[in-house]
Formats: sequence, structure tokens, C-alpha cells
Amino acid sequence: MADIKILTESELRTLVPLDNNVVDCIARAFSELAGGYVTMPPIMTLLVPEYSGEVCVKTAYVPNFDSFAIKMSPGFFKNPQLGLPSTSGMMVLFASATGMLEALLLDNGYLTDVRTAAAGGVAAQYLARRDVSHVCVVGAGVQARMQLKALTLVREIKSAVIWARDARKADITASDLSRELGINITVNMDLAQAVGSAEIIVTTTPSDKPLINSDWLRAGQLVIAIGSDQEHKVELFPDCIRKATKYIPDNLAQCIVKGELRSAIEAGLVESSSNFFELGDITAGKAIGRETDDDLIIVDLTGTGVQDTAIANLAFQRAKNMGVGSIFAN
Repeated sequence: MADIKILTESELRTLVPLDNNVVDCIARAFSELAGGYVTMPPIMTLLVPEYSGEVCVKTAYVPNFDSFAIKMSPGFFKNPQLGLPSTSGMMVLFASATGMLEALLLDNGYLTDVRTAAAGGVAAQYLARRDVSHVCVVGAGVQARMQLKALTLVREIKSAVIWARDARKADITASDLSRELGINITVNMDLAQAVGSAEIIVTTTPSDKPLINSDWLRAGQLVIAIGSDQEHKVELFPDCIRKATKYIPDNLAQCIVKGELRSAIEAGLVESSSNFFELGDITAGKAIGRETDDDLIIVDLTGTGVQDTAIANLAFQRAKNMGVGSIFAN
């Protein structure tokens, strides 16, 4: 039996920082998905409603990758009140050729955070106007911070505004990011003003009620919606999708069930049989993204198993190259 590599969260944070290489890795994952040869089953979700909890299991087999990952990702959104992080979890890596267990990535949700942020970076890299400089971040948690960092990797972001229900948390996040990124970041508790002022809007909340009104959106903007990844979540009012010049899902079948598209279909504003190009079609050059500076584009990111397999492969390869991690002799 082969040895199994065990990687801790601290090791994975060192091996896989959020950088342009990770953005490129996730872009490649989307392109592979668009190629039609990836096997990616529907997400398995376990809801724990009395504790505001959910556990998602995601996976994907990619023919061009040496290994495939199965990820278990709990999100318990009352945890911060207990002094605990809202997300945790781990990834298990298997050899594509044999199915043998290769590694346990004990990341406590870190790799999910990185690959989710990188997906936002991919969306901005391919779909934002070249001259964008001001961002609105909706939310003030870990993903809000990482999304803004990812955007600065692909565009010359000069300023940002943060809106969150918790004004104190928004102030702390803005202050921390201003120091880290060296850009002007403010807080605006008027969400309509915050959204209207920005060229990129990224939504990062677990909201179960719409937050973004279509009247606030204008030509040229890019909306990156990442919070709606379950059937009960929604961040955009349904008519936002109808107002957009282009709506681009990360995975159409998944967004019909879990994304912002779901609520637009339920409202009767979009036909359930409607077809849309996916983000991978654009990264692979099979479809055109932004065509004019006036396009209003909404990207619906529900999180895909192919992203998890991609980031796990990257982490495992780097760990092998650098001799990082513990070995469990099976």
C-alpha cells in the first residue's frame, strides 16, 4: 500500500497562497470543465437547520489531472458567536489511475476559501472592464477579504467600499485591508450608494433574502455573486439577471438549483430551459465575454468540484516538490 501524505492547514497556507498562479489554476479548471470530459456529480448537501449549519460534499474527476479530490465542507454560520470560524472541512485526494488514497488535506476550509476567491479573480480577469478601479464588497467576512485581494491581482484596484449588516465588522475589515493592500477602503452603510458607486460588485454573504436591487445596477458593471450556493440563499433580486447584458454561471445545471438563477426562474423571469455560456466557455475561448464597456455582466459562482480537484492537485504537487507534510505509512 502507498504512503499517504498528511498536510495541515498551516502547511497548506504556506504552500498555496492566494496569488496569480492560483488564479491561473482555477481558470484552467473552468476551461477543463467546458471541454466536456470532466465527471462532476451534483453536490451532496446535508442541512443542519437548528444550528444554521450545512455540509457540502463536492468532487470532480478531470482526465488531465493526476488525482481527484473529494471535499467535505461544513458551514455553520452561528459559529462566530461561539468564537469559532464559520467554515471548516478537509479534502481527500485519490490517484486518478488507481483510486488509491494519496493525501489528506486538513485545511479547515482554507483551500475552499482560496479557490473561491480565485474564481472571483478569474471572473474579473475575463469579464471586468480594463479600466476598473473601484470595487464594492458586500459582506465583511473571510471571503469578503479574499475576494478583494483576488481582484487586486487581476485589475489595478485603487479603492473599495464595504457594506455589511455589522458596521463594526465592516470597519475592522476595511481598516485591515487598507493597511494590507495599500488602497483607500471605506465603509458605506447605504447599500444602494455603495453598489452604484462601483465598477465591480462582489457579494459574499449567506443571505436568504435579496440584497441587491436591479435599479442600483448600471451599464459597465461586473457583479460577481458568490453567496448563493444553496437552495435557500439569495443575494440579488431576481430581475437583476433579466437586466444584465450577460448572465454567466460557473455551472449552469448547478446554478439552476442553487445559484441566483434559481430565484429568477422561480420568479418566472427566466425560463428553466434557457441556455447560457458558462465561465469555462469564456476562459477556454469558446465564447465571448465582455463585448463592450457598457455590458452589465452578472457572474453566478456556486462553487464547483472541479475547482476543488484543481486546488488539491496544486497543493499536493507543491508539497511533493518541497518535501512538505507528514507521511502515514499505510
